[in-house]
Amino acid sequence: MLTLASKLKRDDGLKGSRTAATASDSTRRVSVRDKLLVKEVAELEANLPCTCKVHFPDPNKLHCFQLTVTPGFFCFVLCFLIDEGYYQGGKFQFETEVPDAYNMVPPKVKCLTKIWHPNITETGEICLSLLREHSIDGTGWA
Repeated sequence: MLTLASKLKRDDGLKGSRTAATASDSTRRVSVRDKLLVKEVAELEANLPCTCKVHFPDPNKLHCFQLTVTPGFFCFVLCFLIDEGYYQGGKFQFETEVPDAYNMVPPKVKCLTKIWHPNITETGEICLSLLREHSIDGTGWA
């Protein structure tokens, strides 16, 4: 699945055997964000509950993915258990985009499913200080 991971391994193997005739560093350079995401996506896929599905529209772009949450999963973003009450039987889709400046800047998370929740706006923006670069209460992204 992680085609970017195989690219990183291939690039690491080429570091020692470079010659003047090889392509420039700029065509071979992998961002810090992508290196972190290879590790974090592997951990995510290994620990993802069966009630959640992650989807990468383009496997070479680990910084853009979608998460589908179904009942029975404690949602770390919204902090509520959705296997009972108003959210029972629901299917909630989230879109995540990780910026180039990650991990100094938080990812952008948006709820694609129309839902009423105090931490989600009508347009699907997640309103949590954890996902803000700077927050009033000082508990933003660190």
